[in-house]
Amino acid sequence: MFVGDDWAEDHHDIELMDASGRRLAKARLPEGVTGMSRLHAMIGDQFSEAGDEDAEVVIGIETDRGPWVAALVAAGYAVLAVNPLQAARFRDRMGVSGAKSDAGDAHMLADMARTHSHQLRPVAGDSAQAEAVKVVARTHKTLIWERTRHTQRLRHALRDYFPAALVAFDDLDAADTLELLAMAPTPAQATRLTTAQISAALKRARRRNVADKAAAIQAALRAEHLGQPEIVTGAYAASIQALIAVLAVLSTQVKTLQGQVEAYFGQHPAAEIISSQPGLGPVLGARVLAEFGDDPVRYATAKARKNYAGTSPITRASGKKKVALARFIHNDRLIDALMAQAFTALLRSPGARAYYDRQRARGAGHNPALRQLANRLVGILHGCLTTGTLYDEATAWSHHAENVAA
Repeated sequence: MFVGDDWAEDHHDIELMDASGRRLAKARLPEGVTGMSRLHAMIGDQFSEAGDEDAEVVIGIETDRGPWVAALVAAGYAVLAVNPLQAARFRDRMGVSGAKSDAGDAHMLADMARTHSHQLRPVAGDSAQAEAVKVVARTHKTLIWERTRHTQRLRHALRDYFPAALVAFDDLDAADTLELLAMAPTPAQATRLTTAQISAALKRARRRNVADKAAAIQAALRAEHLGQPEIVTGAYAASIQALIAVLAVLSTQVKTLQGQVEAYFGQHPAAEIISSQPGLGPVLGARVLAEFGDDPVRYATAKARKNYAGTSPITRASGKKKVALARFIHNDRLIDALMAQAFTALLRSPGARAYYDRQRARGAGHNPALRQLANRLVGILHGCLTTGTLYDEATAWSHHAENVAA
């Protein structure tokens, strides 16, 4: 039996379909225990009528997480996570009118599960430990992204009314910068800051060469710059004080959550193997584990893991023309962590450095060479996880002394 499950905010549109594509039943079920009980009853009724209680139930749904999906997996159903882009393109194949409805999407998902289940990725059977690492690692990274966004907003505001601050402060989300901007949010107030006040903020932030830095900051704040009318400047000052308060909270929570990321990651059985990889510390390692998951059968080969990571190239061939291109559809969180690992590995692993240098010698730019290195490191990680062994520099790069193909 094949089931299409179109999830909305507070309900699920369900359609049951047999192997021939005939609709068996459909319903709109509420979210939660009540809806799940009714779904089990619908499926059970169909099995009772058919007299085959051992038949497999395959469910197509456009998400791979949440309590509803966890309950489907726990019930023993084969749950296929359909990428929304795949679903949209399959919907276009079924009709050209552009019409869309929740019930229609449920029918489409059931039909996808019936005809293309061999090409769809089952929901990974990750452990509860890996799910816990994913929760804290993703939240930690999201807070970092939010801090970056708010820092850019602060930068744009300062550029519009207080350009001297951009000259005086290199790191806008640093504790000393936020303290001084909160103390003197307008150009007029900043010119009255004493070296003693600036030095005290720098000392609390544990800066070096406090006297020289304080003098440079004071000089930059007192230099002449274009400005805004007083009333406009006051409005900008009020707005950046709000941004400063948000940034202070975000910085505190990023540090707090980093400790949680390290703690949860350290409890995972694969933490030692992942941490042994060049360029992977507890935070980056947690992000890699979170996005790959720990289902032992999810990635049959190293190539499958590389394809999921988005580090392996895609090939487009037509006639005599053949080109290899980077994958631009990928898990943003995972590729971000893997590229950061590759960059750090250049300083930690002689083999990684030599591999990168060979790519550059072949004419590859920095980013393509770094992506190829990340691709190779994913293969090494896959081998270590599959065999349960720690990273070894000599073993990892022994087969690539001459052949540097990705």
